Amino acid sequence: MSLPQPVPPSWKDLGKSSNDLLSKDYPIFGTSLEVKTKTPSNVAFKVAGLRDTKSQAITGDIEAKYSDHKNGLVFTETWTTANVLKSQLELENYLAKGLKLDFATTLAPDTGNKSAVFNAIYKQSGVHTCGAFDVFKGPTFTADTVLGRDGFLFGAEAAYNVTDGKISRYAAAIGYNAPEYAVTVHGLNNLNTFAASYYHRVSPDVEAGAKAVYDTKSTTSGVSLEVGTKAYLDSAAFVKAKINNVGVLALGYTQTLRPGVKASFGLALDTQRLNEAIPSGPAHKVGASFTFEA
Repeated sequence: MSLPQPVPPSWKDLGKSSNDLLSKDYPIFGTSLEVKTKTPSNVAFKVAGLRDTKSQAITGDIEAKYSDHKNGLVFTETWTTANVLKSQLELENYLAKGLKLDFATTLAPDTGNKSAVFNAIYKQSGVHTCGAFDVFKGPTFTADTVLGRDGFLFGAEAAYNVTDGKISRYAAAIGYNAPEYAVTVHGLNNLNTFAASYYHRVSPDVEAGAKAVYDTKSTTSGVSLEVGTKAYLDSAAFVKAKINNVGVLALGYTQTLRPGVKASFGLALDTQRLNEAIPSGPAHKVGASFTFEA
């Protein structure tokens, strides 16, 4: 008798280990601050702000989240400095085990722009599937499924435009997940763009990864390639580095100053234009991020 299969990752999380390694903890676009607090009544608040280095604009948002873990209920309300109101209601394992219902809306009172998306997510041993209905865009129905067995993953996604009565987008993916490494290959944008990602936990203190993208519709030939690594200096600090095929080198350093206080610093250099000043040169970027959590 075969052992029960674990729940595979969702479609959006295929290749997540590599994507996180190559994209997170590089605060190179400005200075950001995030403050998180939580009340005894299971209400969490988050205030976040970013000062963009290029435009000098300051953007931010304030978020309040109420969680009722006993009943699987989560309600989140967000208000941004662009005067956009966001609401999200999540209900998990209430109607059936493994079923999560999610209703998310946005409203911009100044422009009248709005959105409403209803998601139904179901996950069990060996399967993770999601259906989303976008009320105002199309309307469009999107469905994706990931099947997993013995580490092998097979996924597909399709979007159906209700008004036009045709499939507007489709994609597929295949991958393999092991405790120390993961490999994923995506066929996106109606199988016109192909992406392959690789992640390897070399040791408890070192991680490495790479991602290659080939777009058959691109006006420029060749494959975009990015490789990166992460090394833990100790239990409270780590460094990251990545470089792509056009010569942009990015460095990141994250330090936990004390429990609940974290600082990250990032630097991106165009190695082909090192003569330009930092950070005023348009080829280079520098930034920092600070997080406080209580």
